Amino acid sequence: MDTLAIALCVKTDDLLKESPSLAPWRPTVGIAPQLTDAELVTLAMMQAMLGFTSEARWLRHARSHLRYLFPYLPKQPGYNKRLRKAAELLRRVTRLLATDTSVWSDDVWIVDSTPVECGRSRETVKRSDLAGWAEYGYCASHSRFFWSLRLHLVCTLQGLPVAFALTGAKADERETLLDLLSAEPGLVAARPVQTLIGDKNYFGRGFEEELYERDIRLLRPARKGEPERPGASLFKPLRQVIESVNETFEGQLDLEQHRGRTPGGVVARVMERILALAAAIWHNDHTGQPVLRSLTAYDH
Repeated sequence: MDTLAIALCVKTDDLLKESPSLAPWRPTVGIAPQLTDAELVTLAMMQAMLGFTSEARWLRHARSHLRYLFPYLPKQPGYNKRLRKAAELLRRVTRLLATDTSVWSDDVWIVDSTPVECGRSRETVKRSDLAGWAEYGYCASHSRFFWSLRLHLVCTLQGLPVAFALTGAKADERETLLDLLSAEPGLVAARPVQTLIGDKNYFGRGFEEELYERDIRLLRPARKGEPERPGASLFKPLRQVIESVNETFEGQLDLEQHRGRTPGGVVARVMERILALAAAIWHNDHTGQPVLRSLTAYDH
């Protein structure tokens, strides 16, 4: 873990030296922060990797055990405030790590969405700052309704994040996917004949035609009443890959225990978990270890 933390801190610091504009805005006149932006990114990654869902508990742990890595640690309100402002930096670092791996150019992607629960009680729903973004939805894999957001994720077969978005629970998965691809046309342009694996929700003639125009071939199971689709024999084992990625987020990275109460807070906490997944794969790739879809190698 120390090796990963140091490598990530150096990588982030180099990125900020090359592109200072990526750092969160702060006044030009004033006292420079004692915790650098690179250290903040590293601290956030380690919090997600080590399973601390409470920022207060995480900072107490860091003060007791990680002073040799972080000589200065802010108090919880300051840490929370800086983390919310650094969400875009977390996203950029995640992409930097992803493109610096041997699996970034894989010609097979998987796509799925998973709930990001934001509240359960009716009182929480009425009073939450997330009202208007979070919605009631239904998760077939968990057989339950929830009040939440959805994390839409496109990744490689190794679980490396390629593109992602947070939407309301009722957002159409197909429209969200097309929006993700439209927002970054270079992702597909650099990959002729990309294969995309999804579940039964990614259906529709018009939808598949739009993917085909982008040179993407969709592999999904047949819906009721449809004839068997090409590649059906391969789908079942590949579907387990998708479930493995979701289990990493929900089981090891505690996605549903994010504790975010505002839009900015939820975004930052989800981003630090995506960063942790990308960082683990990036580190394993560079150290010659197997590129795992889980974070077992870093379990504490």
